[in-house]
Amino acid sequence: MSDLAHRAHKNLHKLGFYTRHFLSLAIPATWQRRWFERALADLERLPVEEVSAIWRRVEYYNRLSEPFDLSEQSRRIDAFQREKSWSYYLDLLTLLRAFPGEYRFDHLFGDVKWVPERPSLVKSRPIVSDNANAVLLKLNRVRHYYFVDDKVPFEAKRDQLVWRGACHQPHRQHFIQAFHDHPLCNVGDVHRKAQGMPWHRAFMSVPEQLNYKFVLSIEGNDVATNLKWAMASNSLCFMTRPKFETWFMEGTLIPAYHYVELKDDYSDLEEKIHYYTHHPDEAKAIVRNANRYVAQFRNESRERLIGMLVLQKYFERSGQLSLPQRAYP
Repeated sequence: MSDLAHRAHKNLHKLGFYTRHFLSLAIPATWQRRWFERALADLERLPVEEVSAIWRRVEYYNRLSEPFDLSEQSRRIDAFQREKSWSYYLDLLTLLRAFPGEYRFDHLFGDVKWVPERPSLVKSRPIVSDNANAVLLKLNRVRHYYFVDDKVPFEAKRDQLVWRGACHQPHRQHFIQAFHDHPLCNVGDVHRKAQGMPWHRAFMSVPEQLNYKFVLSIEGNDVATNLKWAMASNSLCFMTRPKFETWFMEGTLIPAYHYVELKDDYSDLEEKIHYYTHHPDEAKAIVRNANRYVAQFRNESRERLIGMLVLQKYFERSGQLSLPQRAYP
């Protein structure tokens, strides 16, 4: 796929995202609530293992175990208006409309790298044991859930590691300065401020990057944007152990099973590239596991239901919704 074709593909992805959202807003909120009621009724008729998997994800995203009080700044659903981002706003509003307009909630948009003082709806949170106040939802989907079909088999790819991105953060700058000229790497800082520096490289589309056996996923302000398409591809994902997580549940990823773990200083990068170049069967086994992991996020109806269940638990714990007591897994 050429650069022009790739950009056209991403533009169609964005167009489809916003079109679906605006069409959904034309549907009365009562219809959204009926859809949720029907989905809840259908839930218990699913195979036991599917139901268990759904509730495990709900519990992972919403770890609140005790009642809580909302802040004085909490918003009513029927008064919720767009702030800076259309993407965050539309993703959240689509789920909120399944609940009564007088319900209130606290939220934080953007790259949240801390645990809020009060339970809040967020896109991201640190991977720590006491992060229950950060309730994850699938926000900013248009940026983080972009996939392309990878038709290049692992064996046909180049024996190098690839990465493109903007290096604003110190850890990215450290990596790119150390490896921009390494013979086993095709990596570069694409930001215009890096022009004239030896590590500056031209933009490379996702399909072009998928001609390489190894794709680096490196966190930015919070999570790495490319992690989803990298793990959905036939290339092998390399990354340090993640420090932040989103709806993608980065905290559940298993090293040497879903991805190749690197040391924080990347001192083992060359060794790992050599190893998996000469052990393709092990590399392809990790790729298959990564592909299976990604598949759970690509069922739109299931994703929508899980998001609503996460909110349902949030409204229960905040004392706004009374339902028969459910024993969350």
